[in-house]
Amino acid sequence: MRELIFLQPVFKQMLWGGSRLGTEYGYPIPGDHTGEAWVVSAHKNGDCPIKNGSFQGKTLGWLWENHPELFGNTGQEVFPLLVKIIDARDDLSIQVHPDDAYAREHENGSLGKTECWYILDCDPDATIVVGHNAGTKDELCRMIDEKRWMDLIKIRPIKKGDFFQIEPGTVHAIRKGTLILETQQNSDITYRLYDYDRLQDGKPRELHLQKSKDVIRCPHTDAATGTETVQGEGFTRRTLITCPLYQVDKWDVTGSAVLSQNHPFLIVDVLEGEGRADGHPIRKGDHFLLPWGYGDCLIEGNVSLITSHT
Repeated sequence: MRELIFLQPVFKQMLWGGSRLGTEYGYPIPGDHTGEAWVVSAHKNGDCPIKNGSFQGKTLGWLWENHPELFGNTGQEVFPLLVKIIDARDDLSIQVHPDDAYAREHENGSLGKTECWYILDCDPDATIVVGHNAGTKDELCRMIDEKRWMDLIKIRPIKKGDFFQIEPGTVHAIRKGTLILETQQNSDITYRLYDYDRLQDGKPRELHLQKSKDVIRCPHTDAATGTETVQGEGFTRRTLITCPLYQVDKWDVTGSAVLSQNHPFLIVDVLEGEGRADGHPIRKGDHFLLPWGYGDCLIEGNVSLITSHT
């Protein structure tokens, strides 16, 4: 099918969310605590409506179930990826995700959660949490039991354009003043390790200490990320990560570039600027799919994109 499939975001109000998804992207956010826009999602907790074309008004989840041929008839039970933009006005909880095997056993057959973060913007002094300082599982459990959170976590300075791969079992937290594009497995499973003793509706949010202890990897090792850069006439493409679950690339187009769609699907997230995709206007905040068999897509203009595929 030679149609671009544009998607409408689904918004999530969060204790730590803000209003930048409205001011930065012009999205119709539901309030000033909007923490997440699920911009490419077929998950039951946020299934993106299709904005245009033959399937306008249907959802991505409906399309996956009813037209598997548009995704290469992969036989997978669920659409494998989920893309979010996250606006952290305050710190998110310190958390960890399970892998597929643990989630399948303990979370009703769910996928685990591998994810990656591209820093869209952040305050000058912004930091994130990736990793921990415990050498062994025993030391980790002791530090958790003694609530030695600042001794446990690895805090890292960040800047716009930084990229992190968050493997299952990695202690992590997005912190305040950060705007992130997150590409992840299609999963909504998160284990909360520590939440700064915050109250929501007068009560502390649930923690998942035993499950966190079960899945945290010891010692922590940083995941390798991609370094390949291709310089073309009118574009630069940088491979951010290639792993068994996805490949994510950053494109900076200053004239034109060709996206080759030879995957089950190709997700395109427009980060900055404006231009055209095979003649269709695109601008910052747009998100669309190229279905199976689409072929080459010509991008023209001055735009920054993230593409992802399995």
